[in-house]
Amino acid sequence: MSIAIAIDGPAGAGKSTIAKAAAKHLGFIYVDTGAMYRAIGLYCLRNDVDPADSEAVTALLENIDVSLARDENKNQLVILNGEDVSGLIRTEAVSMAASRCSAIPAVRAFLLDLQRNMAKEFDVIMDGRDIGTVVLPDAKVKIFLTASSEIRARRRYDELIEKGQQAVYEDVLADVIERDNNDMNRPIAPLKPAEDSVLVDTSELNLEESIALLIKTIEENK
Repeated sequence: MSIAIAIDGPAGAGKSTIAKAAAKHLGFIYVDTGAMYRAIGLYCLRNDVDPADSEAVTALLENIDVSLARDENKNQLVILNGEDVSGLIRTEAVSMAASRCSAIPAVRAFLLDLQRNMAKEFDVIMDGRDIGTVVLPDAKVKIFLTASSEIRARRRYDELIEKGQQAVYEDVLADVIERDNNDMNRPIAPLKPAEDSVLVDTSELNLEESIALLIKTIEENK
């Protein structure tokens, strides 16, 4: 029988990086559900559709095929209509588009079966905004991974600068706060800890310490 680990938390908490490392250590399959929403957000932007327009986005879904694959190094790839968009979905514009379209019930339903089927077939660590509360409510371990908005904005800012992109810290912080507000106050599956989740706060930890804490928390609770 497969084991599912659900990891939820706000944007910029490092869920993807930390969960991916933990999955590799534990021999689990890593599933980044946020990347699926980003792919849909990217498709909206490419087609000049407002990602907050429920009717327009819902109409687009019949033209969208989203799947996850793995390269030769077992890194997750995001495939949108046959195209590897893994490197195209990490911009601030796509991030905000993903946040808006993820509030649309039809979008969530569109991806839900895919996510649940992965958990039935494999031992998975799945991260997102509503994994423990909606997608995998029966997950063996539920973790709410977070950090302060200022810390998350600083990490994102440093990441953008390292990639050679222009960024202003105050703008990044404003985006983080807006994304939190969107995610926590949407009417469908708002971001919140599952009642039986374990809180893991990485505000004062570096990457290696955060990974070690997540692995320790999973092993103590699974």
